[in-house]
Amino acid sequence: MAVRPVMVNVKALDHAAVGRFWAQALGWSAYSPGETTYVGPPGGLVWPDPVAVGIDVVPVPERRAPVKNRVHLDLASTSAAHQAELVARLRALGATPVDVGQGDVPWTVLADPEGNEFCVLESREVYRDTGPVAAVVVDCADPRAMARFWGEALDWTLREVTDDSAVFRSAKDVGPYLEFIRTGDARTVPDRVHLDLLPGPGDDLPAEVARLRALGATDLDVGQGDVPWTCLTDPEGHEFCVLAPPA
Repeated sequence: MAVRPVMVNVKALDHAAVGRFWAQALGWSAYSPGETTYVGPPGGLVWPDPVAVGIDVVPVPERRAPVKNRVHLDLASTSAAHQAELVARLRALGATPVDVGQGDVPWTVLADPEGNEFCVLESREVYRDTGPVAAVVVDCADPRAMARFWGEALDWTLREVTDDSAVFRSAKDVGPYLEFIRTGDARTVPDRVHLDLLPGPGDDLPAEVARLRALGATDLDVGQGDVPWTCLTDPEGHEFCVLAPPA
């Protein structure tokens, strides 16, 4: 039994507009199968995607708090020229430069139309085959503790762990990385962006949730009511949802 990341969940006042931005940013497609906007690779809606981690933009009435999100996307580039072209195109789509204290770094920090931060990375060999999303990045206080919890929780492989980072990727070595980066920032507001996870085929959702609780996850009530998924937090309080397997 294990879960895998299938979506990055983004809360937005205007889910359709934010979904369109991300679809254009990534060269993907925006789908509206219900009251949310799902962004995934082009060619028709496939869920769960076998490789990509999609983006599910969900409507909320509250504006984003003026604090840095603890989860963000890193976008890949293939050269200095491609990075510059990508940044220019994203700004034309409505992204804005933001300062999160990054200093003089080779990547560019931007925010989507509702202020959610993301990075456009310089060309890095490690991300040559990830697709447009190089990594889903999670700020944390203790990467080694995150490696222990998520290493047991996920069916992804722990590629590297140090005092500064813990890095996961799918066992098939495809798609984006999942990186826990030590920042020491304390959680002060509910997460605007979080991971949605899916049990494996044939796995039982209640049993998988019980297993995650035994690993150190905690139940979370965000007013979700009677829904077919379960909201939890990891040992550092990062929110995530475990979705029901597709019928």
